[in-house]
Amino acid sequence: MKNILVPTDFSAESHNAFEVALQLAQHTGGTVTLLHVLEAPEATTANFSAFGGPVNGNDLPNGEGGIDQIFIIKLMEVTKGRLHTLRDEAAALAPGVPVEDTVEVGRIGEGILRAIERHGSDLVVMGAQGHGAMEHFFVGSNTERLIRLASCPVLTVKHQQTQFEVRNIVFPSDFSAETAGALAGLRQVQATFPNATLHLVNVSSDGSHDDQQLQAFAQQNQLANYQTAVVNADRTSTGIEQYAQQVQADLVVIPTHARSGLSRLLHTSIAETVATHAFPPVLTYHLAV
Repeated sequence: MKNILVPTDFSAESHNAFEVALQLAQHTGGTVTLLHVLEAPEATTANFSAFGGPVNGNDLPNGEGGIDQIFIIKLMEVTKGRLHTLRDEAAALAPGVPVEDTVEVGRIGEGILRAIERHGSDLVVMGAQGHGAMEHFFVGSNTERLIRLASCPVLTVKHQQTQFEVRNIVFPSDFSAETAGALAGLRQVQATFPNATLHLVNVSSDGSHDDQQLQAFAQQNQLANYQTAVVNADRTSTGIEQYAQQVQADLVVIPTHARSGLSRLLHTSIAETVATHAFPPVLTYHLAV
């Protein structure tokens, strides 16, 4: 969690994510890369591709072009100015944390995925808001798509975290055999926040589960500083959200897998719902296969 990518549309939601990323980078000794994706007409995007793809620093194209290209160049200049303002703010909020900025031109989702590969990001921290708010690009559908497709973990932030201290981590699962593929990611989270209490949670809709499976999972995998709980709820995502609120969780960690036939709780749709609805930040990552 040291090479952190922060997509921004300069909204309050993306600023909340930026602040969390800075605090996390301070904690881990990491770096932050700010990313803005300019959605441009296809023809303009093609013209920019001729200049080497993304625009970094002050590398603005100066070739002849139509009105669309002139507009996007001016917009790029404004965008770079806003990104530099955020970098200045970072210097005051988190002295010593290296912060860079970059701009991609194209569709939002594809731009973020390209930036992850280009910068070798090992974590994306992004803001999120509900499906009904369409004026920004951090609507639920974009967040959900990134959770499904990103090659690195995604930390979703919905509210301002003035002090991002992780004392309680909620890890929901049914603790079936497939959960073993989530252990590497879980151990990394615990190593990052060694003093936090890990809450192993199983959500049951019929009250048929008990605590023994959770205890066995923790003991077999030599987990430390943990508590276990079985929560009854009609919907898995609702049970996770309610339990996270009950224990005042600072972080919810959900491993995901899009393949059918695996554990219901490990399916990507559960993670997507929790990431866009639960109050605390939600970290999602793909199971090792």
